[in-house]
Amino acid sequence: MADTAIDAVALVTGAGSGIGRAAAELFLERGGAVVAVDLTDESLAWTADHPNAVAFPGDVTDDANNAAAVAAAVEAFGRLDAAVLNAGMAGGLPFEDPDALARFDQIIAVNLRAVASGIRHAAPAMRATSERGSIVITASTSGLGGDPRNWAYNASKAGVINLMRGAAMDYGSQGVRVNCVAPGPVETGMTTRLVAVPQLQHAMARRIPLQRWGRPRELAEAIWFLASPAASFVHGAVLPVDGGLSANAGHFDLPERAV
Repeated sequence: MADTAIDAVALVTGAGSGIGRAAAELFLERGGAVVAVDLTDESLAWTADHPNAVAFPGDVTDDANNAAAVAAAVEAFGRLDAAVLNAGMAGGLPFEDPDALARFDQIIAVNLRAVASGIRHAAPAMRATSERGSIVITASTSGLGGDPRNWAYNASKAGVINLMRGAAMDYGSQGVRVNCVAPGPVETGMTTRLVAVPQLQHAMARRIPLQRWGRPRELAEAIWFLASPAASFVHGAVLPVDGGLSANAGHFDLPERAV
């Protein structure tokens, strides 16, 4: 059974790097325990330094794998208090590319179907083993609007947002809260190709009122808040963590950042 001194037992997908790793590390730092899910053992090697971290390599598009990850959390720690469904993939192809629909299917499988799978296994475990339950899903500001040449990703993240709302309607009366964070541009492995082009990185930052990209730790703090008792009456919400990007109507150039 779980040590009662453990603050929260969390399952975190996409925990090998970026936002997922930052969130998992924050749960551990604040006295929690984590089952960290990512594709490979190598990406989860960082968990070896944490006695309350369990590495669980596997593919989130596999429903049986998600069921097993939830079961591993309950077996290792006696309960499941939070699930951070963060795993995702970017990219896409032009509409008329011969492989466009195959890539679309892949993005939907990772970004949307896998989240539905995670919810359907995590929520019953929380209901059965914990006095609190919170599911936090990583959506995106790209699910709140459109981006050029990014239609598949836009569709997947918009779907995640309304999937969250539907799940919130189903599970609220069962004591399981469901919410989303919606990051703007964040410096992670997924955005490496953008960060590597200084002109593009700067142009994107100029559309953000805070005039910079986000950091994984900043998203982790928002995720931790939504998963914690501090957010006990927050349910069915989309929390933009985007430096003000989604508040920008885009009609005028923003003022340069003050020195």
